[in-house]
This record gives sequence, C-alpha cells and structure tokens, in this order.
Amino acid sequence: MDEIAAAIADPVRRRIMELLREDRLTAGRIAAHFEISRPAVSRHLRVLRESGLVRDTVVGRERRYELDPTRLVDLLQWLTQFTRAEAWERRFDALETEVHRTRRERRTGGSPTSREERTA
Repeated sequence: MDEIAAAIADPVRRRIMELLREDRLTAGRIAAHFEISRPAVSRHLRVLRESGLVRDTVVGRERRYELDPTRLVDLLQWLTQFTRAEAWERRFDALETEVHRTRRERRTGGSPTSREERTA
C-alpha cells in the first residue's frame, strides 16, 4: 500500500491515471497532455508500472498503457475509515426504520404512545 500511495502522490502521475481511466494510450499521446518532456513522462509511467497501477502492452511498434484500478483496493479500504460515509449510512438506516415504523403504525391505527394513552 505504501508503494501505491507514493506512486499517486505526484500530480502528474494522478493525471496520467485519469487519462488512462477511459482508454489505453501510447506514451506519446499521454505526453501530449503535459508541458514536461517526454522522458519525464516516461519516468512517471515507469513508477506507475512498477507499482502495478499501470500495465503496458506492445501492439506492433507501439507500447500502450492501461490502468489497473484493482491495485487501489487496499488503499481505498484504508482511506474509507476516515470518511463519514459510514455515519451517513447508519443515519439513513435509522431514518428508513422510522419511516417503516410510521407506515406500520398508520396502517394499524395509531402509534404506541396513543395506545398507551388509550389504556391508561
């Protein structure tokens, strides 16, 4: 996971990953998106390839790069613990429970508190 985090720490490498999210591209087409030298882009591609985030395939005389997002799973799971999504899920579950309880009480003709009031 440290190798993955180090690889995506650089903004150029993150942008390369974004470019490869949709399609396989050659190093030349990737380099066309940056104002840095092509060898510098190649070094970034090498870091991404060595971390397993990008793999290359030779097609004829070209080397095409593609993203392998499966390598991000461990990092993503680790990062998820710092998000509040889980807290929201619990709140939505509680809201759903209340909605179901209210619907059930309307069908049966009252809330538990009104029944208590009738019996007391």
